[in-house]
Amino acid sequence: MPDHVTRPLLDGAELLQLYPTPTGPTQALRGVDVRIRTGTLTAITGPSGSGKSTLLAILALRERPAGGTLRHRGAPVAALTRRQLQRLRRRHVGYIAQRPAHGLFPQMSARRQVEQAAWLRGVPIDPAVVLGEVDLADRADALPAALSGGEQQRLAVAAACLGPPDLVIADEPTAELDDATADLVLARLRWCAEQGAAVVLATHDARAVAVADAVLHLRHGVLSAEQHGAAARTAAIDGFGRVQLPEPALALFPDGRALVEVHTDHVRLVSPDRPASDGRTADD
Repeated sequence: MPDHVTRPLLDGAELLQLYPTPTGPTQALRGVDVRIRTGTLTAITGPSGSGKSTLLAILALRERPAGGTLRHRGAPVAALTRRQLQRLRRRHVGYIAQRPAHGLFPQMSARRQVEQAAWLRGVPIDPAVVLGEVDLADRADALPAALSGGEQQRLAVAAACLGPPDLVIADEPTAELDDATADLVLARLRWCAEQGAAVVLATHDARAVAVADAVLHLRHGVLSAEQHGAAARTAAIDGFGRVQLPEPALALFPDGRALVEVHTDHVRLVSPDRPASDGRTADD
């Protein structure tokens, strides 16, 4: 992959997000560190409620984090005005909502949808070619309400990838699609990354994870692990020294406590009801 398409685009450090609830603020993100590079496809996984959609909204510049810092090409996003953020999103960010109809103009035909997206992004296109690339050439005059869910999603992907932009964000893009349509959508997103865009998607779909260059695993609003290519899955340690253990390891510590032994070249966690080895504990 050419070097010029693999530079850092977004850097997030200790990202925190709070939402109000009847019982008080709840933390959707609790100190997440993340780096998104151009020319790559990153999949964000985790159970429902783990913070995937919240992290997507922050990376897509649709929400400001309650805490932490986010940088776009090295510049702090917090310094941008609302109008500057809007201009940045229109020109450089393609967004694909979990329900595709939410990202489409209901009064516009498929042809007008891609023409409008191209105009906002400032790129010349041939609508017939764009629609043909997602198998919608014969649906150019159809309004979103006349399209199936799969056709709506393909149209949303076609519009989001125009340019392509610097960043493409997709929230569960294959959740409600048949296998053939899901494969087409993932192929288009993969193509976007190969053209130099940074593509980030939240997903539960193993097929989406399989085509990703990097996988970020969220749990309870914290980045628990990440994986790059064929490398082994690694646990993430945040700025406070917190690390989340994988589910099988949690069963070894039913009381939620562990003795920490610090050795010369490794750290060992031991259940408190087991005798420690000759290594030092963290308190030594």
